[in-house]
Amino acid sequence: MAKLAELVPKPRVNLTRFFGVFAPNSQYRMTITQEKKAQPRTTSDKGNKTVIEKRHSMTRAKRLKRVFNIDIETCESCQGQAKVIACIEDPKVIKKILGHLKSKEEKASGKRPQVRAPPVSVFALVN
Repeated sequence: MAKLAELVPKPRVNLTRFFGVFAPNSQYRMTITQEKKAQPRTTSDKGNKTVIEKRHSMTRAKRLKRVFNIDIETCESCQGQAKVIACIEDPKVIKKILGHLKSKEEKASGKRPQVRAPPVSVFALVN
């Protein structure tokens, strides 16, 4: 059991270990590997953003566009710019709204008039 317990990795420890010249503190590592940390990243808008803009996270709309390819900032019918005015997260309010929309939909498509025969003309009754 002791030998098996030694094989279990410690929690929160990187399982890839490098030895020799690939070890993190090796003096020859920089000559062998191509480490990109020392080189600055090149971006198209380098230097244009302020410190606050760099730290600002993505909006919910941008995340939806990036992950699910859903563009909620563009109107589907006119292709104009739409504006998000509210984000409802309370489950009770969501159920209430969806229930209202469902009942409204049922009323619109619900009961159709009964099928009848075409109207009989007055002349057909006289003859």
